[in-house]
Amino acid sequence: MSNALLISNLTKTYANNVSALSQVSLCVEQGDFFALLGSNGAGKTTMIGIICSLLNKTSGEVSVLGLEQSKNLNQVKRMIGLMPQEFNFNPFEPIEEILINQAGYYGIDRQSAKARAETLLKRVELWDRRLDMAKSLSGGMKRRLMLARALIHQPKILILDEPSAGVDVEIRRSMWLFLKELNEQGMTIILTTHYLEEAELLCRNIAILDNGQVVEQSSMKSLLAKVAKQVLILESIEPLPLVFPSFDFSIDKLDDYSIQVVLDGMSISQALGELSSKGIEIEHVRSAQNRLETLFLHLTSKEK
Repeated sequence: MSNALLISNLTKTYANNVSALSQVSLCVEQGDFFALLGSNGAGKTTMIGIICSLLNKTSGEVSVLGLEQSKNLNQVKRMIGLMPQEFNFNPFEPIEEILINQAGYYGIDRQSAKARAETLLKRVELWDRRLDMAKSLSGGMKRRLMLARALIHQPKILILDEPSAGVDVEIRRSMWLFLKELNEQGMTIILTTHYLEEAELLCRNIAILDNGQVVEQSSMKSLLAKVAKQVLILESIEPLPLVFPSFDFSIDKLDDYSIQVVLDGMSISQALGELSSKGIEIEHVRSAQNRLETLFLHLTSKEK
């Protein structure tokens, strides 16, 4: 499989001699759903800024779908859609116009842009609000607008910087579903998140940054295998049964709507599938002891 993103010996040193990235090398395969994790100040935002041509690198190389960024800047920009963490649209502009104007930056004519905006706004459930000013949207709606804007020029690679920060569980789950659909259609997605269960549920491969360096890059499966057990709190949609059938994992009922499970060598998705097959639909998953969090803390300077 070809590479969507190839970073070689990337270094960024700011004018005050602060080193944000030091000899970082990274590879993301085409069609991957990739997690880029790190504490605040680890270098994630700097790396994203360089990939998206928003920051200049000090040294190193960045290639996107086989094109060297420095020699093919405009082509590379067209291939990438960025959903930043901070809201950076005009709050006094109608929602539909935000998407149409964004498309214009990529040379897309207004008629085509309007058709794309309609498709995306319907998908993110904002079509009925298309004429409203962006400032009138709730936080979760603004996140969905940011996602639609990042997709308006039909990029090959989607970069998401904390996409579900500050949104409620229902909106987060609907966003996850949309992202899975995009990935299944062939889009390469790179995700940064502080919700470690989000990375575990969505991503196949992962890199962890610490102090401007990659301290781990592997598949999510092999990384999580380093910690055998995880303890989860699962919250159901309907009241739970008084007596549970037999499962391939231990289970304890906490109240009428929540259970605690201990998974040993089993993924979250496998456990949710087994519960669903026996009529127990889970609405929310949270970690009582998260395997990824345990590894993350071990690999970064927090426990060194």
